[in-house]
Amino acid sequence: MPANKSPGTLYLIPTPLLNQPLEHALTDYARSLIVPLEYFIVENAKSARAFLKQLRTLLPIQQLQLKELNEHTPEQQIDILLSPLLQGHACGLLSEAGAPCLADPGSNLVARSHQLGIVVVPLIGPSAVMLAIITSGLSGQNFSFCGYLPAKSPQRENRIRELEKISRERQQSQFFIETPYRAQKLFLALLENCHANTKVAVSVNLGSQDAWSNMRSVREWESQPAVDLEDQLVVFGIQV
Repeated sequence: MPANKSPGTLYLIPTPLLNQPLEHALTDYARSLIVPLEYFIVENAKSARAFLKQLRTLLPIQQLQLKELNEHTPEQQIDILLSPLLQGHACGLLSEAGAPCLADPGSNLVARSHQLGIVVVPLIGPSAVMLAIITSGLSGQNFSFCGYLPAKSPQRENRIRELEKISRERQQSQFFIETPYRAQKLFLALLENCHANTKVAVSVNLGSQDAWSNMRSVREWESQPAVDLEDQLVVFGIQV
């Protein structure tokens, strides 16, 4: 990078959750920062183009420079992705849905940005995780977000019992997210492996018109009609 050129700014851009209207997802200020950008680092180029088309960027979609970053991106590619910023250009980091870097690729990119002196600016917008925490009824003063739990048994059940133990010892609520096709299995595993008095919060499709959130003890969930979470976007929380 030339000595007389400062790095550009990396904007962390939240995108709509599910079918959330664009105007519900971004402030006017955030939109004013995104619209002029030419360079983007995105989780999926096709869906990113659809989002940017709605946003009506100043440049035609065909002229925007989009580079993909996902869980399969090798670490040695990070500096290549950041090269426009090192040349002085501003760049946006887009999630597939919600806020970047939270249960989402991007943390390594942001960490490397700090090392290289790139200014990182988060923009206000939706996050399924944060919405779930504040609507759960569990502790928002002392909580931990644990990402994804193991997909297979017995690792999943062991992790559930471990998190319940941590919640008891630290008086701390524990939150985690699950892919839609495994949400039902995880919910049933929580009921089977947590104590009867443990509180379980379930937040479904937050940001959409069919969103709902509820918190019950394991005993109360078991006494309710069966809950169908098949193919739903769910954030779970537990607290002893």
